[in-house]
Amino acid sequence: MKKKTRLRGKSSEKIVKDIRRATRRRRSPEEKIRIVLDGLRGEESIAGLCRREEAACRGHLACCHSR
Repeated sequence: MKKKTRLRGKSSEKIVKDIRRATRRRRSPEEKIRIVLDGLRGEESIAGLCRREEAACRGHLACCHSR
């Protein structure tokens, strides 16, 4: 069941953060490991990997940038 969000009394920034949080893609631990291993393998650029996986290039892929 979807949560109803009340817009009254909330700032626009808070509303945008709530929407992003609700629509964020959830990844299983196996998916995360696969993505990191793909980055470490080096067959594709990190930017290309992020585009393919629709992920922001930060956080779990930060270790791959230091190569």
